Formats: sequence, structure tokens, C-alpha cells
Amino acid sequence: MAIFAISDLHLALNGDKPMDVFGDNWYKHEEKIKSNWIGKIKEEDTVLIAGDISWSMSIEEGLKDLDWLNELPGRKIMIKGNHDYWWNSISKLNKLYEGMNFIQNNFYAYEDYAISGTRGWTCPGGGDYSVHDKKIYIREQIRLELSLAKSVKAGYKKHIVMLHYPPTNAKFEDSGFTEIIKQYTVEKVIYGHLHGPSFPCVLQGERENTKYIMTASDFIDFNPVKII
Repeated sequence: MAIFAISDLHLALNGDKPMDVFGDNWYKHEEKIKSNWIGKIKEEDTVLIAGDISWSMSIEEGLKDLDWLNELPGRKIMIKGNHDYWWNSISKLNKLYEGMNFIQNNFYAYEDYAISGTRGWTCPGGGDYSVHDKKIYIREQIRLELSLAKSVKAGYKKHIVMLHYPPTNAKFEDSGFTEIIKQYTVEKVIYGHLHGPSFPCVLQGERENTKYIMTASDFIDFNPVKII
């Protein structure tokens, strides 16, 4: 058994959303993901998916993408990304598939690890930052802490966190998210959201006893990375 991670699948199997407008490497990217996935992931493995799963605007439209994902090997645990408009009631989502779990103010277990997380948001300290941004930024910290606190209450001491947005600004300054991560001595953080021109802003590797792992599909060449 192992844990793998990937994010920003940007599936659009039910519509016309060609991703190669963002670069030639995105041409038929879902076929690359599927091939790499089947080549390394077994049914007993777990895959963490840190948001931006489907371009669909409704759950009805998004079911084709979720069905495609469900048919791939392994258990899937996922969080919401900024483009996941199809994401609706968490209780309804968690009833859709036996082997797919959705996180929102909750957590899931992998052996002695608790998998927690939330979407996250743009961190202050870079570019335009509005009152609206601050409101969401604070709300997302609350959601992360709720997820982690529930896992601690359940007795878990080893933590993996999923965020969609990076946990720092482009200057890699501490944020409310990194403070919570330190408070709960999180072992690993996976995240995505950044693409192409934003790769210089990627936080990768060890920082204050936590390993940060960037898992956007194009950053990892559409190939899920093993984290445990």
C-alpha cells in the first residue's frame, strides 16, 4: 500500500475544453494521466487529489469526469479547487462512490495518518488583495483547522494536509495556513493551482519540519508522485 498525489486534472470529458491552449504539453493530457496512473497505482493504493478535478459547472455534467476517475485503480481522497463549480453537498458527494472520498471540514484515515485539508486561498503580501480575498482567506483557515482538529480528537498524531492553493505568497512568507500547519506538526503538505509561468513561485521541499509537495499535473508531467 502506498499514497500517491496529483492535482489539477482539469478534466472535460463531457464538453469542449481543450487544455492545449495552455501549452503543447497539455495535449490529450487525460490520456497521459491515465497511462501513468495505471502504470504505477494498484487497487490497494490511495491517491490524494488536490483540487481542480473537472471543468464542469454542475454535478450532473461532472459525473462523466468523476466516473472516469472512479474507474482508475486505488482509493481517491480529494479536495475542492477554485474551478470545481460542480462540487455540491459534501454528504451527497460522499455517497456517490464507494472508493472516492471528498474532504470538507472532515478528514479521512490512511493507516496511522489523518488526511485533512481545504481549498485554501490567495495569501496576503503579493499583488492585489481585496477585502473579499481576506474574508475567504480567513474562512479557509477555519476550515483547515476544523479538519485537523477533528483528526486530533479522533486520536491521530500523524498528519498529511491537502490544499489547492499554495500555502504562502510568491515571496514564500508565512501565512495563516503555515501557522496552522506548524501548530499541528503536519508531516506533509500537497498542493497545486500553479501552472507554467508561476512555477518560480513553487514552494517545494522541507520547511520547518514539514515537507511541501507541489502536485499540479503539468508540474509533475501528468504522473502521480509517491509521497508515502
